[in-house]
Amino acid sequence: MIRLVLAAALLFGSAAAGAAEVPEFHLAIQDHAFQPAELKVPAGVKVKLVVANRDAAPEEFESTEFNREKIVLPNSSTSVYVGPLKPGSYRFFGDFHPDTAQGRLIAE
Repeated sequence: MIRLVLAAALLFGSAAAGAAEVPEFHLAIQDHAFQPAELKVPAGVKVKLVVANRDAAPEEFESTEFNREKIVLPNSSTSVYVGPLKPGSYRFFGDFHPDTAQGRLIAE
């Protein structure tokens, strides 16, 4: 029984350590625009984007270029996992305010 508990602890500890290694990057939505509008991320690595909506209206973080779509409620945050991406520039936008909420991930 003790060996089983130790094996489980090692397994879950390894999984938690792997999850902690995903680089995290932050975006904000304010006045229906992304800040920063360009965000550099490492190429060839899965990354976590934390998107904070500082507006009083919901926004939808979307990218057809890296196939992600997620609603961000007003005054809240959400996480979006992306990649690994090849080196290049990838457009994202706010689907509810596409004229002002635009940005790019630059994978290098």
